[in-house]
Amino acid sequence: MILTTTNSIEGFKIIDYKGLVTGVAANYKKASFTFNLEKYFDSLEVAIEEVKEEAFQKLSENANKLNANAIVGIKIDVETSSTSSFIMVSVIGTAVQVQ
Repeated sequence: MILTTTNSIEGFKIIDYKGLVTGVAANYKKASFTFNLEKYFDSLEVAIEEVKEEAFQKLSENANKLNANAIVGIKIDVETSSTSSFIMVSVIGTAVQVQ
């Protein structure tokens, strides 16, 4: 599956637009207070990467259901809350068939 934020893929021709696809994933952990900001930001980065990967997996699965082999125009939204350690990633794009 080819994934891109651009509206075209160099070297490929879009032959069919299959429709919009989305992928949403969230992670909620009980807030823990820490005075080590470096450790906090490192763990936040890891958590966002995990949730982002899950959202992209769901995006690809939804595109596969439409018999697409690529997704173009991907937009990513990351929502976080420092008070509740809530992380949500949503991705949306256009599923297409390329050759």
